[in-house]
Amino acid sequence: MTGQVGQRPATQPVDRVVLGAGVAGVLAVVLWGVFARGSLARFGESGLAWTVSTFGWFFVVAADAFLVLAVVVAASRFGRIRLGADDDEPEFDTLAWIAMMFSAGMGIGLVFFAVAEPIQHYAAPPPASGVEPQTGAAAAAAMQYTLFHWTLHPWGIYAVAALALAYSTFRKGRGNRISSAFAPLLGDRTDGPLGRTIDLLAVFATVFGSATSLGLGALQVAAGLDLVAGVPDGRAVELTIIGALTLAFVLSAFSGLHRGVKWLSTTNVLIAVVLMLFVFVVGPTVYTLEVLPASVGDYLSGLVRMSTRTGAFSDPAWLGSWTIFYWAWWISWAPFVGTFIARISRGRTVRQFLVGVLLVPSGASTVWFAVMGGSALRTQTTGTRDLVADVGAGSEQALFGLLDALPLATLTSVLAMVLIALYFVTSADSASLVLGSLSSRGALRPHRGVVVLWGVLIGAVAAALLLAGGLAALQQATILVALPFVVVMLGLAVAVLREMAADPMLRAGPRPRRSGLAAAVNAARSYEEEDPAPVTRWFHSRRR
Repeated sequence: MTGQVGQRPATQPVDRVVLGAGVAGVLAVVLWGVFARGSLARFGESGLAWTVSTFGWFFVVAADAFLVLAVVVAASRFGRIRLGADDDEPEFDTLAWIAMMFSAGMGIGLVFFAVAEPIQHYAAPPPASGVEPQTGAAAAAAMQYTLFHWTLHPWGIYAVAALALAYSTFRKGRGNRISSAFAPLLGDRTDGPLGRTIDLLAVFATVFGSATSLGLGALQVAAGLDLVAGVPDGRAVELTIIGALTLAFVLSAFSGLHRGVKWLSTTNVLIAVVLMLFVFVVGPTVYTLEVLPASVGDYLSGLVRMSTRTGAFSDPAWLGSWTIFYWAWWISWAPFVGTFIARISRGRTVRQFLVGVLLVPSGASTVWFAVMGGSALRTQTTGTRDLVADVGAGSEQALFGLLDALPLATLTSVLAMVLIALYFVTSADSASLVLGSLSSRGALRPHRGVVVLWGVLIGAVAAALLLAGGLAALQQATILVALPFVVVMLGLAVAVLREMAADPMLRAGPRPRRSGLAAAVNAARSYEEEDPAPVTRWFHSRRR
């Protein structure tokens, strides 16, 4: 098998069971949100309270386990295994790979929470921090917890899911679906009811996790339109935005992975860099440079303490609104982001893959929050603008409040809205490709009609959840659908470890390293078999 990997056709027939059950379940929630908003809202509230109080610890332990596993595997002998045949080269260049990975993995959330989260923690610090609101210590705690929620842990979660899928798809030649990675544990049952149940759980997690991000994007674009164009914010405007951006996604989906997603992802990164550099240059530059090392140091020094915090000695309500919500959000995104990252990572070694997935996006997120969040904190503490009041009016207002306090506010606000819109389209595009693959027996290039269907349904779910309760409903749905998928994630980790341990590349062992003289002797012997005299004379002359 070393050097030869089983191949699977890029196109596969639609799995009518997964597609039918998935579409039916999603449509049921959409209709519930449209015709019985109050009932859906009450169900979400009670379900969230039960999940956080009963399984909050489970989310905390699982997130820690995934991060530790990713680091250990990257440093182990498994790191030299290639995700594909031994002579495969990466399908995408490094810049495009990072751009697509970053856009799919964070996207709208980075823009939505860039200012909102640090300011909210500054105004109401995490209970475990023990600091007074709106003080220097509160600002430090705000950056510490923001980096905690947005760097290593989410990418550790994504890395485990993506590694299992990339190894199964490109090293073993199976379908690009979650159930296929369970072959070491389930055998032929991956094609039966149990395998389809796993894929359905992945479908629901992907739909609702993606809908949460799209809902956040609609809220923020509506807030920007209110500020820039005077369009009054409201549910009708938000729903119109979702409809318009879903239509844009449909057009993008027909362009295919290499043209549509790749181009949009690269554009997203470039616009985000331009916006960040503008804030860095015209904002409190020196303060931002001070925030970066200080916040990284606080984050790393408190990582173990923050990572093991549960409701036993802290406020369960705060954890449910922040840390557990984030862990659930990342887990609900894991099938989507994991499948997508796996799809674009063929030809990389396990070590290259894990180091890239863990460190590059985490580093970029750190710089992003240091610039945007640090500038926001300085703006608030100097009295330039009351961003605490902006956040009180709605988290979606925070970014535009910061931009309004800087020069060229209208231009940068329009740029921010374009960035959010492109992230919306990219996320829907990527998620729909993954959903199409999951409902088409792991096809790498699912039928475009199926892809478009899933994209439209994601937009519909985002609209239904906004109608049912706005941001709170989005968060509730995310945590509820993530709970069963935690178990699937743990199974993925066990499956990929078992299978990599038996990889022929590891059994072959590393090549012995030879000294210069030993290498020369070996070369001489091999050549001497063909023409003994010249080689022997050359070797003895070198020794003299």
